[in-house]
Amino acid sequence: MTQTLDRADQAKPASVGLLWRVIPPGLYGRRASMLVERAAVVNRRAWFVLVGGAFEPLLFLWSLGLGFGQMVSSVAGPDGRPISYAAFVAPALLAASAMNGAVFDATFNVFFKFKYIKLYDAMLTTPMGPMDIAIGEISWALLRGGLYSAGFLAVMLGMGLIASPWALLALPVALLVAFAFAAVGMAATTFMRSWQDFDLVQLAVLPLFLFSTTFYPLSVYPGWLQAVVSWTPLYHAIELMRGLTLGVVGWGMLGHLAYFAVLAAVGTVVAARRLGKLLLD
Repeated sequence: MTQTLDRADQAKPASVGLLWRVIPPGLYGRRASMLVERAAVVNRRAWFVLVGGAFEPLLFLWSLGLGFGQMVSSVAGPDGRPISYAAFVAPALLAASAMNGAVFDATFNVFFKFKYIKLYDAMLTTPMGPMDIAIGEISWALLRGGLYSAGFLAVMLGMGLIASPWALLALPVALLVAFAFAAVGMAATTFMRSWQDFDLVQLAVLPLFLFSTTFYPLSVYPGWLQAVVSWTPLYHAIELMRGLTLGVVGWGMLGHLAYFAVLAAVGTVVAARRLGKLLLD
């Protein structure tokens, strides 16, 4: 019998051992969908709060893209060709809406459930593990960010700000962007001690929104600051959205996508491990 078990252990692929070193047994019970279902039921009666965040980028588009944009003749697009200021700003606001919808859901809501109503402590008495909680919360934040992005894309289409069929890929890319921001946001939330720490969230999100080429091109910055901006996550998201909505698509986009894939994977694993440490130790 012992020899049979030894042979079975030797037959296991090495990848399984590597997987469980990254996600140890007990962290994941394959029930993350239950947390998403719970969030949907809870928000069913608070739908206005859920969709209210979608109006902020629309107000920016109408006031800056259309209002202030009347005083700007044109802006250089991703391929150097001149485009209208509204067409320049709209894809950036699309990326920002995905970021905002995901980050604020994965930080404020998660902190309240974790610190005050002790929801996750109750969940861990069920077959769910910390990885289920992390994936479930990140998935719900992703859906919220995707909802904001879909609504904004519909407005862009109605205003004639989409110039290429490649824009069909903007929504799945927005979901990847939302996933990455939600994962990092939730991982950061596990290190927060009080509501005062959320000033740090605003300190990170607001400069990203204002200075990641949202309202003006990268060329306006000094050379050293261009290098800093080009490493920020929202900059990569904006480059993807501008390229897709304007039809400027190249192999360089794979680098932007890889950036968010790594960000999402690292954020999810860190969030799950931190939850396991805080809730199980």
